[in-house]
Amino acid sequence: MAKQCKYSCDTAAETLEWIKAIADFIKPFSFLINAHVVNFFKDRLWEAVDEDWLQCLSNESVESLLLIPSGIVQDHWPTSLKEFILTLKSLVYPREQADLKKVFPNFQPTSLNSVLAQGMNLKKKHEVEVLSDIVSSVASAVRADAVIDVGAGQGYLAQVLAFEHQLSVVAIDACSHHGKVTNARAERIKKHYMAQMRKFGSGNQRLNVPQTITCNIMSLETLKSLTTMSSHKGDVEQPKSIEQDLELGLAGRGSSLVLAGLHACGDLSVTMLKTLLECEEVRAVISIGCCYNLLSEEGFANARIQYGFPMSCGVKSVNLSLGKSSRDLACQSAERWKSLGKDAGLHNFELHAFRAAFQMVLHKYFPEVGISPSIGRQGKALRRKQQRKIIKSELQAEESTYSDLPQMACNMEEACSVTHSGESEAGNTSGVRSDVDALFTKMSLHTGSTCETTMSTYKYSLFEKFCQSGLCRLGLKPSDDINFLGIWKEVEPYVSLIGIYWSLRAAFGPLLETLILLDRLLFLQEQGDVLESVMLPIFDPAISPRNVAIIAKKPDAGISSHHSSR
Repeated sequence: MAKQCKYSCDTAAETLEWIKAIADFIKPFSFLINAHVVNFFKDRLWEAVDEDWLQCLSNESVESLLLIPSGIVQDHWPTSLKEFILTLKSLVYPREQADLKKVFPNFQPTSLNSVLAQGMNLKKKHEVEVLSDIVSSVASAVRADAVIDVGAGQGYLAQVLAFEHQLSVVAIDACSHHGKVTNARAERIKKHYMAQMRKFGSGNQRLNVPQTITCNIMSLETLKSLTTMSSHKGDVEQPKSIEQDLELGLAGRGSSLVLAGLHACGDLSVTMLKTLLECEEVRAVISIGCCYNLLSEEGFANARIQYGFPMSCGVKSVNLSLGKSSRDLACQSAERWKSLGKDAGLHNFELHAFRAAFQMVLHKYFPEVGISPSIGRQGKALRRKQQRKIIKSELQAEESTYSDLPQMACNMEEACSVTHSGESEAGNTSGVRSDVDALFTKMSLHTGSTCETTMSTYKYSLFEKFCQSGLCRLGLKPSDDINFLGIWKEVEPYVSLIGIYWSLRAAFGPLLETLILLDRLLFLQEQGDVLESVMLPIFDPAISPRNVAIIAKKPDAGISSHHSSR
């Protein structure tokens, strides 16, 4: 019964119509979109949600709640709730991976060898394999002399473009450490390729090696200057032949450049699109954005002269602002929610409850702190340590039936200590989720008043630990006068509602991202015949949820534009 997306973005008029439909839909739900979930208990946010919705969803499994952002409903839900979720879903830009061979005639999927793929996880490898072929196809179409990898990170994309596709590449990143890592990694790859060339008798072939530039691109002018300068000096001295290649490729009005950005954060993606317009040398842009929370916005404190939202005249005419909460929400991924297991979902909801209850502590005992201070990523650190501790206990005591739950709660409390330095342990929790689910299944067998009392005590102990750590991170001294137990008892009856509230709110994430992306596309379409642009999902969303690319070029480069609508 899912509603299919009935909107198109082939033309500026169609894109604007889609944007207006989104604006009309979200306005009545500003109370949900703009809410600060840390104030869930303090401001009794659940009271603004339809009572029938809350009552219905209170009886649903965690798994069903996690599917709400994907637009999946149950038949027995209230009609108004189903209509809300399905209408919202129909306004979201679809994420199924496009048939890239139809869009890019020269597209040939690459399978990276072990040398180029070293250090990449599955997600990064998939992204680089797909994007490198698209960039190569576009660069060939516009006859580019060089590719500039904007926000290059450790140079994964730049190195594949250089070594595998034989393109001249400049990798730009704000972090000097990334530049050094990129250069060191490129040298190792170069040695491998040179050894292969000697082995097969092609030793005279010259290799392209990416050049790195450390530069914090804070403005359009900065990126424009980088695309027009005749030669560059990286952090690590480059071979003479590379400098000569760059001079030939980047100098003069006749040069042709392609800008590529794999998840270029915040305003950086916006700056890339504007550079295409204002810099003659740049012939095409391939941009996959992310970190919408870092976007600057007109009329808000973080806005600069060149703000990141809105870009288009069309969105400005709708008079729609987002605000920080909405931009944060745009980062929520339906695919990520759907992929969470029951246990990870429960932990996620519990941590939000802890943070909202902690806000009650701050409001009552430390009113001078402010509205919603950041206390770092202690929630993730707490969850990871907790999960590892549970699994370790399971491996050491397979025969346990968990009848000694109070002792386990004590051990888990001990495991939840968080360092005050702000460093969270970076453990890989993928692959352990099913084990944790199994443990919680065993625990659920021990129902009854004793178990419920014990679990309530256990959750309170975690909450107190969370508060102690949060106060320390804020530089506040815990006092004996703080009644943690009293606050926990006050919020405990409503803790289960925060998962429902968050699931409904997270459903707006893909819709708000759609709005931001359509604004960027419309900005390009408003330029008329000066540009050709296309928006399409290029990655498998199950692997890389942030998968929508905006690809734009100056005319006569052979990129089909009829795939921008879905």
